[in-house]
Amino acid sequence: MNILDFGFGSLEAQLWQIIFLSIRCGAALLAAPMVGGMAVPAPVRILLSIVLGYFVASWVPLAPAPAMLSFAALLAVLHEVLVGTALGFVLQLAFAIPLIAAEQISGTMGLAIATSIDPASGAQSGALGTFFGLVLSLLFYAIGAHLLWFELLVESYRLLPAGDFAFGAWRAESIGLFFGYGLATAAAIALPVVLVLLLVQVVTGLVARSAPSLNLFALGLPAGVLAGIAALFIAVPVMVEQFAGVIAAALDQSTALIAAEPPRG
Repeated sequence: MNILDFGFGSLEAQLWQIIFLSIRCGAALLAAPMVGGMAVPAPVRILLSIVLGYFVASWVPLAPAPAMLSFAALLAVLHEVLVGTALGFVLQLAFAIPLIAAEQISGTMGLAIATSIDPASGAQSGALGTFFGLVLSLLFYAIGAHLLWFELLVESYRLLPAGDFAFGAWRAESIGLFFGYGLATAAAIALPVVLVLLLVQVVTGLVARSAPSLNLFALGLPAGVLAGIAALFIAVPVMVEQFAGVIAAALDQSTALIAAEPPRG
């Protein structure tokens, strides 16, 4: 029996090609802190990923997608999800660095109980961590890092073609090393303020030891808060430079993830 073809076969193949290419973009947008939070509705993220998939299909010369509902297509989809999630997770780690530094400073200042609901994630966040997150977000958009990240996302289709299964183990290892870099950078960001607060606590302890009639808690907490705020005012220019370095390191790590070969040295 002959089956009539009304021309929908090519349309179905094109739709599958666009949807297949949008999987990596959707996974990256879901994992990235820019549009992956609760502030951006899920339909908007889905629509944006489909739009990016359409432009990638139009601009980037790619091999045809594997046959729909085949085992090769299943493996290719898993590969796309892995690559997109890795690119977004690197940014997520970069945006978590100031939050870790803020938690260290807040705990030393005695402001750990000053928390609020983060509108992006819906979880509780410290007041100082929210401030650091806003500064990093504004700096991220001000220097055009979001455009560079989207450029890397599109360029990843050239260097890691969809369905080629080129995500090696060294890429996961590099993400783990970047996490270690993030912890070290968070400690470096918080170090000046924490050092000032440590000196204030030592002086407060000596004063309370010299004059036992003074209330250590009534004297130490206001002194620590005032000294911490003053130290933050002085250290903000240096912190902004460190935040810019974090953004540059995150973009470099994203570039290394989509490279064809592991970086040497």
